[in-house]
Amino acid sequence: MKQILLIATGGTIASKYTEHGLAPQISAEEIISYIPTAKEFCQIDTVAPFNLDSTNIDPSHWLLLAELIEKKYEYYDGFVICHGTDTMAYTAAALSYLIQNNRKPVVITGAQKPIDLAITDARSNLLDSLRFAADDRAHGVVIVFGGKVIAGTRAKKIRSKSYNAFSSINYPDIASIHDKRIIFYIDDKEQTMRPLKFGHAMNSRIFLLKLVPGMNGSILDALINDYDGVIIESFGVGGLPNYGDNSFYNAIERWMKAGKFLVMATQVTHEGSDMSVYQVGKELKERFPVFESYDMTLEATVTKMMWALAKTKEQEAFEKLFYQTINHDILFR
Repeated sequence: MKQILLIATGGTIASKYTEHGLAPQISAEEIISYIPTAKEFCQIDTVAPFNLDSTNIDPSHWLLLAELIEKKYEYYDGFVICHGTDTMAYTAAALSYLIQNNRKPVVITGAQKPIDLAITDARSNLLDSLRFAADDRAHGVVIVFGGKVIAGTRAKKIRSKSYNAFSSINYPDIASIHDKRIIFYIDDKEQTMRPLKFGHAMNSRIFLLKLVPGMNGSILDALINDYDGVIIESFGVGGLPNYGDNSFYNAIERWMKAGKFLVMATQVTHEGSDMSVYQVGKELKERFPVFESYDMTLEATVTKMMWALAKTKEQEAFEKLFYQTINHDILFR
């Protein structure tokens, strides 16, 4: 019988109603008590490194989780992390970069309703996650939610209240889980043939700037002392506006001279960026050494930039790290 470590971190799944609103209150042991049938197919140990609403989770917590899994890696067949849904996609992407080529499953799950309610998605999500973690075919960092198994770099929360809260963006689901059966769609075992790698650093000095019509490019000057990299979430397939003052081009020139990094992304959820299509994008890439997110999710783009800039601040080395495919995060460029 498979040995699974359940890592409780808080979130809605572990919350109870208080006079100030929902807040994590339920212990890891109590969470397990709501799913007694899990004992039929796995043995579960529990640990609770922190107990937070996921809004309060930051890169230090991602590093703590990766370190915990690294220390416990040889003692368990799989890991299930109970996590709040609001930043779950960020955590899943971050762990995809911090734990690479892992032959064991690291499953992240949660719920839209607390596990102690009569009507909730928590018990089914947790049972599905444990079942997947105990499957011989399972490996890598994934999110299991609403019967879907989604690559950790491809998940996005697309609904704030409904049970089918997450979707896989620009990539198929890895598998689905129905009536205790796991149906795999993606066979990517070759990842597990490469050496297991754990990361131990993230550079949190990354800013995500959402472009709006009329924005002045000098906003980059306000960021230059506090951030090493910026991701500009642009319109359509990507590009920057010129309202007649060249404010963005002038600010980017100052940004680059300061040794900073710039990644262009898109506000459009599906199909990704392609700055070669329009003049507003093509001229920018021809003039400056900017990078592009292509088909990566914003969550993957942010966390990959944090991971890569923790390793290097050399343009060529960063490019090699940023554009390599990790856990299905980028398919074309």
